[in-house]
Amino acid sequence: MRAVRKARSTAAAVVAAALVATPLTLLVSPAQAVVGTAQADDSYAYTAQLTVGDYQHGCSGVLVDEYWLLTAASCFVDDPAASLTVPAGKPAQKTVATIGRTDLTSTSGAVRDVVELVPYPGRDVVLARLARPVLDVTPAKLGTTAPAAGDQLLAAGYGRSTDEVSPTKLHTGAFTVDAVNGSDVQVTGQDNASVCSGDAGGPVVLMPSSTPTPTPTATGPVIGGGPLPITDDRPPVVALNSRSYQVGCYAVDSPEGTPNSAVATRVDDLTSWIYQKIDAPRITDFNCDGIADIAIADPEATVNGFAKAGLVRVVYGGGKGTVELNQDLSTIAGSAEAGDEFGEAIAVFDHNEDGCSDLVVGTPYDDLPGGADAGFADIIYGSPSGLTNGQASLHLEQGSGSGALLGMASKAGDQMGATLAAGQTSSGEPYLLVGIPGKDVGAATDAGSVVYLRGSVSVAISQDSSGLDDTAETGDHFGSAIAASEAVIAIGAPGEDLPVTDALGKVTGTATDTGAVTVLSHDLNSGGIPTQLGFVSQDSKSFTSENETGDQFGASLSTATYYQYLALPNGVKTQLSNAVIAVGVPGEDTTVGSTSYADAGRVVLINDRLNAISLGESIDQSPADVSGGPEAGDRFGAQVTLADLPGDGINNLELAVGIPGEALGSVAQAGAVQIFNTQGNPGDADYWLQEGSVGVPGTPTASHKVGSSIYGTGNALYLGMPYGPNTHGSLYAVPWSNITGGTVAAVTTYAPGAGGLPAAGVRFGWAAR
Repeated sequence: MRAVRKARSTAAAVVAAALVATPLTLLVSPAQAVVGTAQADDSYAYTAQLTVGDYQHGCSGVLVDEYWLLTAASCFVDDPAASLTVPAGKPAQKTVATIGRTDLTSTSGAVRDVVELVPYPGRDVVLARLARPVLDVTPAKLGTTAPAAGDQLLAAGYGRSTDEVSPTKLHTGAFTVDAVNGSDVQVTGQDNASVCSGDAGGPVVLMPSSTPTPTPTATGPVIGGGPLPITDDRPPVVALNSRSYQVGCYAVDSPEGTPNSAVATRVDDLTSWIYQKIDAPRITDFNCDGIADIAIADPEATVNGFAKAGLVRVVYGGGKGTVELNQDLSTIAGSAEAGDEFGEAIAVFDHNEDGCSDLVVGTPYDDLPGGADAGFADIIYGSPSGLTNGQASLHLEQGSGSGALLGMASKAGDQMGATLAAGQTSSGEPYLLVGIPGKDVGAATDAGSVVYLRGSVSVAISQDSSGLDDTAETGDHFGSAIAASEAVIAIGAPGEDLPVTDALGKVTGTATDTGAVTVLSHDLNSGGIPTQLGFVSQDSKSFTSENETGDQFGASLSTATYYQYLALPNGVKTQLSNAVIAVGVPGEDTTVGSTSYADAGRVVLINDRLNAISLGESIDQSPADVSGGPEAGDRFGAQVTLADLPGDGINNLELAVGIPGEALGSVAQAGAVQIFNTQGNPGDADYWLQEGSVGVPGTPTASHKVGSSIYGTGNALYLGMPYGPNTHGSLYAVPWSNITGGTVAAVTTYAPGAGGLPAAGVRFGWAAR
């Protein structure tokens, strides 16, 4: 930096730790800029410029993951001298980051909102999550060895230069380590380099002359296990700019003899914490405080005297209370009416990209002028004060709004909102899919349709859509199940009728309600419809089963994306996106020996690699090494959920299968959940969950139908118990370690009448997100 010069600002405060009598100041600036030598290349393009508030001050940062920056906590507090304590969650002021634009007058790189802060206690360090990923800038390499006295460092930032308060180019400067004291690295600038106001949070890099010989480093998960060795020879980031005397910085009057010294904050000893936070599963967080919340549906609850009007209860994490959502709230469209079943389906995503989770609620049985059970859906926005904070929900109804919805008409039996799926694409763009399984398509009654919303994209998808292989037919119920991830979309049509063929390929009949699944990508085809990747049925090539009447292939769906990292001969890594789709086939008849078990059920895994669909494992209870054993009416696969547990690759992808019809001894329909790893043979690592096991309270009881409501995240398996033992229903959050790790930790129970939830309801736990 002639380089990173002085870090002082109108808001800057004196820090107690000083190198000499003259105090150092934190590098928070009312402008954005940097000190040092202007960069002519993109070697340090991972350096970010941050603007906090309405240009109130600026800082610097470093990209450490496509979604995350590492920067200074002092950027986000009012008085850094008093405290560096930053509340976790959404920044108090709007914060914008520019990454990969070493010349701020250019259009390279990316500009992103910062939507979440994760502070490291007691240190001038904070992780900042971006609303969307940065895909065209390589994140910095993080060092794991502390700098030592005499080491040569390079600091980068967008702070003030010698003669500019707001330089337009990234600056760097050379420094020598004087001493390392705990988390502080004391440095002195070389060739008049200084750290200046606005440089706080910028990267401090250990230069090659003092960098140990690079060793192979794990860069990410790989199919089949262990990390691929990929050498990264770049100088590592070991610290962040924190405070300085700001000698030679613009508009700073330094007393004679003031050293051009600075203090950086170490991050080399924080790599485990950094990657733990980066890799942590994304949580539902309606009030943006960094603590997990949960929404639990009870679509048959009575609201203001109306039976089955339906409601959703929200429990805020950290003991911050509960709230009830129903259609009688002024911020939610419509009004509570008997039989609406508000909450039949729910989904969570960040629709407006403000860092607060938004809740989508389907009300498929609401009567509209177009007819009974026409249905609709609503997006209820989160905020720092939680849901229903006065902002009206976004109402999604056929014949209203814009795009595809505006051109559609509500009709009796459409059941819009019966199914939902939401999330972010690989580029970070929010999307929502709303199922309308009772929609008539042309002359085909109840053929089914799905509305796909993503940014300016608003299209209706049916089996008659452009680029899809199938044809809309009466009773297909396309959209009865939907699952989606950042890579793929899967839509089930469990009512699909398909031909039955013999070994020679001759059609011998028709299997009614055998079912099919359409797999799509988020990329649009020439007709403006998500591009089809495959149309899958049990008659698909290499499938071990066949189309049979009543199988209901696609009655339930779940999908998850994982990544495979490959090393090329030149040492460059490439990342491949892969998806697994779990397809429930609860009506499948299973034969063991000479005995056939009607509706025993099955689950099929579909793999998508590089947009090439292939059929994977077929899982049921018939193998001798699989727990349970098939029985008539088990309906194994009535519900499925895939959960990507923390760790590398597909080996940590778990499949939970609901078996609500499972009889346990003489206890009919007690129900159970069976868990499988998606790699290897099903019997190699299958686990069993029922009432009274793995920390779940209770005793197997007739008609409790365990497995009728399941949802998996990287943290826990959520087991809904809408049919008992609690009179009103309940929900259990079961840690994965209880299931797969052999240790039993506390199971979190959500039940009406406890934890601030009113003692009322009918099917509490029907769905949870």
